[in-house]
Amino acid sequence: MSAASALAAPPAPIRLLDLPAQHAAIQAELDAALQHVMHTGDFIQGPDVEQFAQELGAYLGGAYVVPCANGTDALQLALMSLELQPGDEIIVPAFTYVATAEAAAILGLRPVPAEVDPRMFTLDAAATEAAITLRTRAILAVHLYGQCADLTALRGVANRHGLALIEDNAQAIGATWQGADGQLVAAGTVGEVGTTSFFPSKNLGCLGDGGALLTRDAARAAHLYELANHGQARGRKYVHQRIGLNSRLDTLQAALLRVKLRHLGAWTAARQQVAAQYDAALGTVPGLQIPARQAGSTHVFHQYTLTLASEARRDALQKHLQQHGVPSVVYYPVPVHLQPAYAYLGYRAGQFPVAEALCRTVLSLPIHPGLTPEQVAYVAAVVKTGAAE
Repeated sequence: MSAASALAAPPAPIRLLDLPAQHAAIQAELDAALQHVMHTGDFIQGPDVEQFAQELGAYLGGAYVVPCANGTDALQLALMSLELQPGDEIIVPAFTYVATAEAAAILGLRPVPAEVDPRMFTLDAAATEAAITLRTRAILAVHLYGQCADLTALRGVANRHGLALIEDNAQAIGATWQGADGQLVAAGTVGEVGTTSFFPSKNLGCLGDGGALLTRDAARAAHLYELANHGQARGRKYVHQRIGLNSRLDTLQAALLRVKLRHLGAWTAARQQVAAQYDAALGTVPGLQIPARQAGSTHVFHQYTLTLASEARRDALQKHLQQHGVPSVVYYPVPVHLQPAYAYLGYRAGQFPVAEALCRTVLSLPIHPGLTPEQVAYVAAVVKTGAAE
């Protein structure tokens, strides 16, 4: 009998992310928040929106928070706040979700991919510096899978060349970065602007779409608020200072997020515990690499992502997991420069070999606060038998 055939059935159905169970544990709080908004009727820009912004800002160490409609809008608004010109270049990771490049392209800016670190999956500082031209205006760093890109190195590159640093923090809310001075700062608050998403699957997710912008600069926060609200200054209705967007976080979503924010610390700790159990079980398995840790950053494990030796091994392991009741996902199968929508940029296969290799070899396992130690042990056992075949 093979090791795979000897595996017992899963101790309980395993989900990649179990939002129903997560919500059930706090259902009374969510219901109360929903009923409150329904009773007041303040569905647009109600008090919960500003209260959530203040509470999230406090959670992030005193940042200014400007809520908006979704994470992609947040990226676009961050770039709009830099007041760039069509054709200006924005450096983005070659390995990321497409929204990173999309936010630049939709504004007539030129996304310029740069290579990523093969173990951390985030922007490589040396490759970023090599991609800078006379048209470069900003670096858009993505804190992928739950930990920070090398913010000290990227901040240094940005400073040397007079560039803005934008942090896409949609996957790393609650992570921290230790700067050269030893001080801990919240991910998303080191650059000129940070962005985040409250898409339901995020570590802090609402029950629909939502996003926010983060900054430590009061004047920039006011500017971002105007851009997200039809160019209208706070408290000056029907007076429009600039051309903006209609990008607002619904009051209902803000109220629900206020509830979930109170639990984020515990949920993050649970994710980290799951990751530690995976690490202990899988750290020495031949043929796969567990997630590396970026020095200076904590990791909040939006994803727990393995790297396999080849695409064939990755695909075989994913099939093996599926056969044994374990879901898994490839984030992301196509690099930015090879997406059909960005063919106009003129890049070709082979120009970013690290990003292209990651797209062929990464695989994300189930990770969420509700996974039991028995479920994690089962997933790890299935991975080990699959990697051995």
